[in-house]
Amino acid sequence: MATSFRDWPWPLQALLYVGLTIVLVLAGFYVPGSPLQSTRTQLEDAQNQVKPLEADVENLRVYKQRRAELQTEMDALQKQLATLQTIVPEDKETDQFILMVQRAAVSSGVAIRSLAASPITQKPFYFEMPFAVEADGPYYSVLDFFARMGRLSRIINVGDLKLTSLASPGSAPGKFHLAAGSTVTGSFTITTFFTNPAEAGAAAAPPPAAKK
Repeated sequence: MATSFRDWPWPLQALLYVGLTIVLVLAGFYVPGSPLQSTRTQLEDAQNQVKPLEADVENLRVYKQRRAELQTEMDALQKQLATLQTIVPEDKETDQFILMVQRAAVSSGVAIRSLAASPITQKPFYFEMPFAVEADGPYYSVLDFFARMGRLSRIINVGDLKLTSLASPGSAPGKFHLAAGSTVTGSFTITTFFTNPAEAGAAAAPPPAAKK
C-alpha cells in the first residue's frame, strides 16, 4: 500500500527537500543555457580579465615607488645645480663680483688701489676670469680680507701674491697716502669663474673700429 508524501516522517521530507535543492542548484550550474551557468561563465571571464590587470597594477606600484625616489633625487640635483650656479655662475657678472670684493676689502679695513681685468682663459668646462689687484692695509686686516674672499658665494682663487712691508707706515712714496695703521702693500691676482661661452666671446671680441 502506497504511503502519501505528507505521511512521511518530517526528517525524510526535509532530507528530500535538501536533496532536490542541491540537484536544482547543480543543474543550474552545469546545464547549458541556464541563467546560473551563464552567470558562472561571465564570472570566470571577469576573473580571467582581472588577473592580468592585477599584475599590471602591481607593476605600476613599483614604478610609482620608483617615481617618488627619482623625484627626490631630482630635487637634490636641482639644489646642487642652484648651488653650483651661485659659486660658478653662467654669466661673468663682473660688476657684482667687483662689488663683492670691494665690500670684503672695506669690511676688513683694506684699501684696493687698483683692480684691472686680465684676459679670460678657457678651460674644458668653464672660463677663468682673472683680475690684477693692488691693495694695502694693516697686516692682519689683509689676512682677514683674504679670509673674507674665501667665504664669498663665488669661488675665488688668489695667486701671484707679493706683499711688501712699509718702512714708514702711512705713506707710499711716489704713489699715494696710506691710511693710518697700514703696514703692508702688495699686488696679487684674484681669479673667478663662469660657464657661458657667449660671455667669453663677447669679452674677447675686439672693439669696433672708429669711423673716420
